[in-house]
Amino acid sequence: MPSASEVFTEINNRLQADPSKVQGMNAIYAFDLAEDEDGGQYHIALKDGSADVGKGAPENPNITISMKAPDFVDLATGKLDGTMAFMSGKIKIKGDMGLAMKLQSVLR
Repeated sequence: MPSASEVFTEINNRLQADPSKVQGMNAIYAFDLAEDEDGGQYHIALKDGSADVGKGAPENPNITISMKAPDFVDLATGKLDGTMAFMSGKIKIKGDMGLAMKLQSVLR
């Protein structure tokens, strides 16, 4: 199973290779991942078809997503449904809920 940092590296590689997935999206996602050595702050910043993905908390995020690092990995790899995770309390969201709905297309 990949680590959270490996998943963010993969997302970054994918978005650099094919920025059309996020064309027209301007959003800053902050991720607060808890409960293991791979947790911490991460970000996905999308602006005009470019993406900045990696470790560290972004300034002025539009949305902050808090969850356990293993749950994030499951979400990104398709093992965990985002809606179900939210309904069951595995994901906590502060900010723009509309961006949460678009996250699946960014992650995959």
